[in-house]
Amino acid sequence: MKPTTDQTAAIRITDLCKTFGSQTVLNRVNLQVKRGETLVVLGRSGTGKSVLLRLLIGLQRPDSGSIQVLGQEITELLEEPLYDIRKRIGFVFQNSALYDSLTVVENVAFPLKYHRRMTASQRHDRALEILSQVGMDQAAAKMPTDISGGMKKRVGLARALALEPELMLYDEPTAGLDPITSGEINELILKLQQERAMSSIVVTHEIHSAAAISDRVALLDQGSIVFDGTFEALKQSDDAFVSLFVRNG
Repeated sequence: MKPTTDQTAAIRITDLCKTFGSQTVLNRVNLQVKRGETLVVLGRSGTGKSVLLRLLIGLQRPDSGSIQVLGQEITELLEEPLYDIRKRIGFVFQNSALYDSLTVVENVAFPLKYHRRMTASQRHDRALEILSQVGMDQAAAKMPTDISGGMKKRVGLARALALEPELMLYDEPTAGLDPITSGEINELILKLQQERAMSSIVVTHEIHSAAAISDRVALLDQGSIVFDGTFEALKQSDDAFVSLFVRNG
């Protein structure tokens, strides 16, 4: 597969379609994310936001359309080259997806064990360094069952950063959190984005998150992009659905 010639795009999605049985989840979706840009994908529950993320890392295949990630068309890649692309992507799961049998620091060190040539001591030190960046180094020896939901989100983010990704994907990073903790997570995402200049897609249904961290916003409705622009433009849209979503978000 030929890489895209436009190296300013970290992600380029063209005419993407995905159905499950008789249900059309994504219908000719077109999106792009520039390098260093944060795109927030908004939408009601069940509108295909999480499916979009799974397609972007090859966990599911589209019915048709193109997905170019970091210059590589991934829709028809075999498992090994797709695996190489995934190593350049950090994924923050909605439920954090930590290993309950490992300590916090062991969770963060886990990707390093399999993808970096490092001693156990080097992995431990690197994991502590990353935990410090997300304010979780004091909880390094704790088990995931002994920390709060917000702390788990931070640890999940630290683990996603372990391999120094070029692209970050966040699936509902503030879901289930109280407003104060949600604000702290948004501030952390913004801080890391500014420090590392990564490209990011943040999937959420929360308007306040989009306002806090987005460079651009895309709104999904019934499988289609009904808005793509800045958050300020989103607030000023006279589209009936867009206005309703913003008003009730």
